[in-house]
Amino acid sequence: MSVSRQKVMDAATVRRAITRIGHEILERNGGARDLILIGIKSRGAPLADRIAAAIEQVEKVKLPVGYLDITFYRDDFQTAFDQPVVQRTEILFDITGKTVVLVDDVLYTGRTIRSALDALTDLGRPRAIQLAVLIDRGHRELPIRADFVGKNIPTTANEQVDVRLKEIDKTDSVVIERGSTRKKLREGDSAVIDMDL
Repeated sequence: MSVSRQKVMDAATVRRAITRIGHEILERNGGARDLILIGIKSRGAPLADRIAAAIEQVEKVKLPVGYLDITFYRDDFQTAFDQPVVQRTEILFDITGKTVVLVDDVLYTGRTIRSALDALTDLGRPRAIQLAVLIDRGHRELPIRADFVGKNIPTTANEQVDVRLKEIDKTDSVVIERGSTRKKLREGDSAVIDMDL
């Protein structure tokens, strides 16, 4: 089967999308007061850092940023992994009473986000949780939607959305891959199956 790849975002469009998400977060929340950003590992982590930097440029405030590993909270943990790659959750502040903006690279079925919500409730009781994603590719299996989206990309179920970020992949781009039966397995992923769940 032939594989085709279509680049839908380059470094410049990724940068503009992140900047816009930062501005939208500030507008929605009336500024940066009591905001916390938490990136879902792997690629949600550098995205959270970049959104925080975009917000700092506007508000001159450095937001707390944390990183969440959701491996043990996944509903397919028992069946999907022979040897899961578990990373460390790094949230060094109290989330209770704060507005948490959860950050991920791709929103697909919604199951990753559900797992992240479960993990967050073990850490405290935020006043509100909002969701920011670089890509929304549709095909939801759970009633979850993003509050802030860099780009909506209609896809079919047999397409892969490949987000690459320079902090992990040495380049910034988003590519749709068609005709591939591969599972995502890249250095830095917190799981050895498709991470755009």
